[in-house]
Formats: sequence, structure tokens, C-alpha cells
Amino acid sequence: MLILAAAILSAAAAASLEVRPSEAKPGDAILLVLAGAEVEPAATVEGRAVRFWRAGDGWRAIAGIPVEAATGPLAISGQAGPERLSGTVTIVDPAFPAKVLTLPPRYIEPPASVRERMAADQRAFNEAFARPFAPPRFGGPFDWPLVAEKTGGYGDRRTYNGKQQGQHYGLDLDAAVGTPILAANDGLVVMARDNYQAGLTVLIWHGADLYSAYFHLSRAAVKSGQVVARGDRIGFAGASGRATGPHLHWGIKVAGLWVDPESILRLGDLCGGACLPAPPAAPRP
Repeated sequence: MLILAAAILSAAAAASLEVRPSEAKPGDAILLVLAGAEVEPAATVEGRAVRFWRAGDGWRAIAGIPVEAATGPLAISGQAGPERLSGTVTIVDPAFPAKVLTLPPRYIEPPASVRERMAADQRAFNEAFARPFAPPRFGGPFDWPLVAEKTGGYGDRRTYNGKQQGQHYGLDLDAAVGTPILAANDGLVVMARDNYQAGLTVLIWHGADLYSAYFHLSRAAVKSGQVVARGDRIGFAGASGRATGPHLHWGIKVAGLWVDPESILRLGDLCGGACLPAPPAAPRP
């Protein structure tokens, strides 16, 4: 059950809640559009906090549907002053494919000698993902970081060497070593770091509790703390970390959940023309 609770102290007009899209898969991002409310609402989705930002005369929020969500109608309810808000999003079967992979043991069980490094990597990721909530830093829809064949989908269920199982929480895009990788949208670089598993990684914070991740790079073209625009070159594809071959692993994290990057692309204009002013787009390399 997906439950959204919104509390608004007063409303100048009738408040209404819209969920976009009306159908979604487990692991998708959804957009919550609230109109007719004067005070910032508070919300939770499946017990997870969702933050709204002001968008014109209304409010918007991006939420993620847990990948474990069951199919069927999910009720969304809330409160706007004396008025009740309600809506429904239908969760459809994601038909996540199952893959059986055979890999060298070093890809399955990291040696004890790297445990300290992996712990340091996790601390670095936790710090990067701990930005305080802020309105969107972008002024338009998200774009692909490169145009390439998709070799691994979000949600793929994987069995490694006949026993260890896992699920893929991003998109793998085929790319030769040295292929330019572009920022999916405007934001702030919060990591440009070599990690044991993810390899050379760039993370971009886009505001609105939304981050994009670019793993296995051969070289970074940005530094932490750098402001980037959609289409800026941020690095080059590679096979660093625990990659079995050159490619880009592209991930999107929303409010603490890894979601399907293609669902963010499908949402289109997240801000309805009411985001923070965006810097001029840099020409594509």
C-alpha cells in the first residue's frame, strides 16, 4: 500500500492532488502535484518522508515507489486543511528479467584486504547523499548521459555463479573506453572519487532530493563542488571498479531510493516551468 499523508494549515482555494503518471512500475519515480494549498505540505510514501517545493501557485514533490511494491491500485490520501485529498496510482507488473551470470570469484567475494577501503567508500557515499533538502537546481527535463545500447536494465534479477542473488538498481549503457559522459541535468557535483566497487564515480545533486550517479568511469572531467549544466561533459566511460567490461552504469536516487532512470526521463518537465532559474546550457561536445 502506497500512502501519502499531506498536512496543510490553511488553504485559500480547494486543494487537489494529482499523481503523474497514473500507472507506474515498482522502482519508478512519480511526481506529486498539489494545487490550492498555501502552506508547505508534509508527506510520507510507504513510511518514507517526501519533501515538496513551491512551484508557481502550487507544490510538487518527487517520490519513489519501492521496488518490492505489489501490483494493483495503490491509494494515495492526504489532508488539505478541512479537505481530504485522494488519488490512485496503479502499479503494473514490471516483468523484471532474470539473468544467470558466471563471474570470477573476485567479483563475488571481495578479499578481506579491501574491507577498510569499502567502508571508507560507503562513508563517502553517505556524505554525498546527505545534502539538505532544497528546491530543484534544474530548469528542464532530464536527458540521457549518452545515447547507447542498454545492456542491463533496472530491476534485473541476477544470479551469480549459481547461488548469490541480487537486483540491478540502475541502467548499464554500452560505451567504449573514452566515450564522453554528459550530465543528465543541471546540478552540483558532490562526488568525483575512485571507489572499489563502483570505480571512478561522479555523483550530481540536482536538488529536490534527487541525485544522478555515473559509475565505472575511466576519467572524470569535473571536481566535487563544481556546478554543471545539462549536457556538460563530466567524464569518460571506462571499466573501473568491479566492472567486467567498459560501460556506464547510470543511476538515479530519489528520496533515498534508487529508481529506474527511464522513469525520470518519462516524467518530462518536473517543475512545470517553475524551477529555479537554470544556467545557460553548455553546447554538447
